[in-house]
Amino acid sequence: MKASYLFIVASIFLIGCKENFNIDTTPPAPPQGLRVLAVDKAAELSWVSNTEPDLAGYKIWVSDRYDGKYTYVSTVLKNNFVDYGAKNGVRYYYAVTAFDYTDNESDLSTDVVYATPRPEGYGTRIDDYRVLPNSAGYDFSTYSIGKYNDNFTDVFFENYSGRYYLDVWNDTDIQDMGYTSTLDDIAYAPSAGWAPSKSAEAIVGHTYVIWTADDHYAKMRVKEVTPSRITFDWAYQLVAKEPQLKRDNSGGGMRDRNTEKAVALRKE
Repeated sequence: MKASYLFIVASIFLIGCKENFNIDTTPPAPPQGLRVLAVDKAAELSWVSNTEPDLAGYKIWVSDRYDGKYTYVSTVLKNNFVDYGAKNGVRYYYAVTAFDYTDNESDLSTDVVYATPRPEGYGTRIDDYRVLPNSAGYDFSTYSIGKYNDNFTDVFFENYSGRYYLDVWNDTDIQDMGYTSTLDDIAYAPSAGWAPSKSAEAIVGHTYVIWTADDHYAKMRVKEVTPSRITFDWAYQLVAKEPQLKRDNSGGGMRDRNTEKAVALRKE
């Protein structure tokens, strides 16, 4: 009788141990809503927070193409990250995985997003070309002030009878994008709507996009205008034909069937 009792107790103990040692093998869902902001020498990432109760954090991955192998960059606890290792003029594709406290890791996020960091500057001033022609022009490619009629000048300032203009030459285009609260409000260069007059009235708070003669895009936001000079902030895309001036706005778009296997590629 005593042996039977011990057998029953041992059986209950073993069953209890089996239940207590269930191993969690379920990974979190892949993060969603990934967005990337291209800034100067960096890329800023954000995404929608996962809701799993055992979520431990996220891993950041990068590739040189959306369907390529993704290389580990960093681990974070919150739903944002700044990649200070990004270089201006280089396109980076990003993905994020989520992991839990038992090291179960999700697949790569499926949002197809990229960033091409680009240089920017603040508080740049150029003069009225009618008064100081040698300091009235700006060349985005060298971040320099120079002669308004220099071969490399992209835009110059003009005070015409009390009205102020940003002017470009015949091989360049300009478009007034209207009032913006910051330089970052304009994400992409437009595909149409360039000013046929090759000039735009300079208005404080407005952002203008420049399509340069060598097929690059730049933007400038006017901070101050006086009869003799104009002050502006700017950003310039180093990659020819690349219209991205700030943010990849394709976030939320899913990979199509031809790229689904990218998610399954082993991460390096």
